[in-house]
Amino acid sequence: MAIYHLHLQIISRGKGKSAVGKAAYRSSETLTNDYDCDYSRLYKKAGIVHTEILLPKNAPAEYADRSTLWNAVEKSERYKTAQIARELEIALPVELSREQQISLARRYVKETFVSAGMCADICVHDTGKGNPHAHIMLTMRPIEKDGSFGAKSRTVNGRKINTTDWSDRNKAEEWRRAWAAYANGAMRLAGVLSDDNVLDHRSFERQGIDQTPTVHMGVAASQMERNGIRTDKGDYNRRVTDLNRQLKQSKARITKLQDWLKAARDETPTLMFDTLQAMMKREANDSDYAQNRKTQMAAKALIFMQENKVSDLAEFADAVGDMQVERMEISDKLKPVQRRIDTLREHLRHSENFKNNQKFATKRTALYAEYRKLESQGLFAKGKAKKALEAAEAYDWKHLNELQDFDRAEKYLRGVLQSRFDPKKLPPITAWKRDLDGLLAEKHNIQIEYDSLNERVKSAEAIRRFAEQSMRGESDRERTKTRSHGQEL
Repeated sequence: MAIYHLHLQIISRGKGKSAVGKAAYRSSETLTNDYDCDYSRLYKKAGIVHTEILLPKNAPAEYADRSTLWNAVEKSERYKTAQIARELEIALPVELSREQQISLARRYVKETFVSAGMCADICVHDTGKGNPHAHIMLTMRPIEKDGSFGAKSRTVNGRKINTTDWSDRNKAEEWRRAWAAYANGAMRLAGVLSDDNVLDHRSFERQGIDQTPTVHMGVAASQMERNGIRTDKGDYNRRVTDLNRQLKQSKARITKLQDWLKAARDETPTLMFDTLQAMMKREANDSDYAQNRKTQMAAKALIFMQENKVSDLAEFADAVGDMQVERMEISDKLKPVQRRIDTLREHLRHSENFKNNQKFATKRTALYAEYRKLESQGLFAKGKAKKALEAAEAYDWKHLNELQDFDRAEKYLRGVLQSRFDPKKLPPITAWKRDLDGLLAEKHNIQIEYDSLNERVKSAEAIRRFAEQSMRGESDRERTKTRSHGQEL
């Protein structure tokens, strides 16, 4: 089933990243940067099924060559902390064919980004294991009429003014909304769009859906799950899916009871105790098992009626209404607890990545610092500087996964801790674990409340079945009397 996934990130030189290197990794092509570094020898990416570059108006034709484009981008940036490129990762609908997926990605990129003036590098990946997706690298500078890259911003009256709106806060939301529209349109055109796979860029909470969202598995976790290895993300998604299923079932069962009440209000016997008493009587065709089962169900229903002070249909309707309110209250209590649990688990996941990969980041920083030191020494150190850079880039690619995990963790923790973040210290892992344990205990208590509600729903359903059987029994007896009366006449 199609899923909505769009991840947006910035490729920054300040993080030791290279646009040429990233393009080589995504396309698995042999690319050479200004320092004659062959990236494809350092990392080979599998499952690449399509690559192409789309150019806007004014872009030189030679930018259709991947190496030329991204080397030009690197050359246009002077600062060591420059943001070099923007990258999107989108999940392609599995319901579409390969050609349809590529056409969808191309149309979305061309009409959303290229038409706005960005150069776009598209790489579609599909290893055949149910996770087709596309990586889209985008330039961040406008292209002038002469084909050169223009400025990202200008200073007017002492104020910095961006030359484009590509970095505006509302742009990410606009791009996410557009991807949902394009993907749904492509599936509708292909005749595969249904209620189950309509994509929506909004969170469940913004959509008004009473449901806890699962987390995006990612390539590594998905691969491990397919190989039979359980992961934290997989276990979490299974728990969330089971919880959503339970809440959905309880809602459906209570709604069914309410619908039955509306339809049966004038037909159901007024005294429900009479209904139970009648149904507990042994019929001629009842086996011992059937009679015992009937007695057990009647006892459960009787306890429900006594606890909820139910003696007629109106009181039964009130009890069902109370159950609906209780279900909503449980859901309302559960959602903030679950959100906080999700947040703390995300804190701890990034904290572990930060802790486990800090040594790789420290080594990378030292290697690039050595390169910059040699480069600043002038011509006599050029040869050494080149070797130092190659060593740093080789280390970067050798430990690509560890360094990417660290960079994501550092960025995440900076956003969470802000001024309290210290790159030389670990985040408050112990405090977060303590908070998580407390919330898990609170969630357990909410689950107990839900289980109690579920038992009450079962008892109410037993009463409904008794009432329906009673009505059918009376109807059968009336028909039998009518037939007998006719024969006597």
